[in-house]
Amino acid sequence: MNVSDYASPEDVAYFTTRSDWQGWRLVLGNWLFIAAIFAVVAAWPNPITIVLAVILLASRQMGLSVMMHDCGHRSLFRSKRLNAVVGQWLCALPVMSDQPSYARGHLEHHAKSGSIADPDLSNYQAYPVSRASFKRKVIRDLSGQTGFKLMSSIVHGAAGALSKEKRASALPFVKQLLVQLVLFAILAACGIGWTFLLWAVAYMTVFMLIIRIRQVAEHAAVPDLFDLDTRMNTRTVDAPWWQRMIFAPCGVNYHLEHHFMASVPSYKLRELREHLRSRHALDGVPQFDGYGAVLRQAVTA
Repeated sequence: MNVSDYASPEDVAYFTTRSDWQGWRLVLGNWLFIAAIFAVVAAWPNPITIVLAVILLASRQMGLSVMMHDCGHRSLFRSKRLNAVVGQWLCALPVMSDQPSYARGHLEHHAKSGSIADPDLSNYQAYPVSRASFKRKVIRDLSGQTGFKLMSSIVHGAAGALSKEKRASALPFVKQLLVQLVLFAILAACGIGWTFLLWAVAYMTVFMLIIRIRQVAEHAAVPDLFDLDTRMNTRTVDAPWWQRMIFAPCGVNYHLEHHFMASVPSYKLRELREHLRSRHALDGVPQFDGYGAVLRQAVTA
């Protein structure tokens, strides 16, 4: 699936044009959503608001991870510096990640996707899996086992939550802890320091499950994982709004389009999908209208 077959130079120029305003809209909007979650659960603390807060905070942690990803492609903002600074301090570090090391590994995934050399292959090659196998994975995620394993790897030298690199020094870890401390200090200054516990619980449990479902949705049980054609090895999910809010913030559900042209900002991926449809590039490509449909494909009896 070559870009030149379905997009003219003018199309490419249009779709790859970035906007600082749009980038800030996504970043600040995500953090305002986080602030609203903390405010609501602090004002009305009860089992329902606490459970909802944990789920929604995990979804916003996913949002920060997606924007870190976009900054790694230098597609969220126009300037290299904004992508580097905002991507690290406002997106990566709050979710215990490190944007530079993540970006290096992720760009390798793009370069080798559709081949046995794909560094992320272990995340989805085994699918489809049995219901029993997937149930065990979900239990590990929601019970915190996956989260504790991840945190242990970070403490023992991993560069970040979504990076496979070893850090060269303790500096990334110190930055990650510093940002967590700042977040706690802000909440404590507002008199709701206890809500930081919900942030940690969300990260250690629901966030882990969201990451897993996103990985499954993007590349698991696709028509042909080892076909270099993006339409064969990558999946887009046309999910309803509430599923996108939880599992696919910031347009990350348009993953086929992202692999087709990785420099396209997330806020233009939906439009790119419509463009590809109008050029018949998606004719015959399986369509998935929600994450339930994906799981029915990837999890067997």
